[in-house]
Amino acid sequence: MIDVRRAADRYEGGNPAAGITTRHAFSFGSFYDPDNIRFGPVLACNEELLRPGSGFDEHPHSQTEIVTWVVEGELTHKDSTTGHTGLVRAGDVQHFASGSGARHIERNDGPAPLRFVQTWLAPLTAGGEPSYRLVPGLADGEPYEIPAAGAVLRVRRPGAGERITVPTAPRVYLHVVRGDLRLDGEELGPGDSARITDEPGLSIVAGSPGELLVFELP
Repeated sequence: MIDVRRAADRYEGGNPAAGITTRHAFSFGSFYDPDNIRFGPVLACNEELLRPGSGFDEHPHSQTEIVTWVVEGELTHKDSTTGHTGLVRAGDVQHFASGSGARHIERNDGPAPLRFVQTWLAPLTAGGEPSYRLVPGLADGEPYEIPAAGAVLRVRRPGAGERITVPTAPRVYLHVVRGDLRLDGEELGPGDSARITDEPGLSIVAGSPGELLVFELP
């Protein structure tokens, strides 16, 4: 089964007056759709746009694996639980595991707009200690494992006309960051996503240089 969701159908959120524009792929906050709560362990996939000087003040999380992919700009992340402070730049993957409870701050302290995609996944087992990892410049197709959720992330950057194989897994979640792509006859553009269940042998053809996040899920 292939369930394509369009960018135009995302829920609008954030606080535009404060410089935060958010587009939600799943039910989130005050936006509730009982038929769109999660896909496997994926609880949220948010497209975030923060203008310079804006951001999210310290807030709590628990029982969530938070994976952030910066598209452009720089994200300042401050984790008051583990004491980590750092910058996440375009092409970097940040993985913040909140465990049984953690707090952090996310801001755009740079001079340019910040755009990132943030995906939340539920762990297979509750509890655990918070942890933080930053992978700078994740290479095309390099697997990034999220063992607590039984998931693997790969970032693919196909060139125009290139065909790439969709991983074989019980579930696969695709999010298009940029480019024009074709999946099994469906045209996909920036912000579109696909939820794939038990569909081996799929491939994606890029009509233009693209970038997409590919989550292999249990």
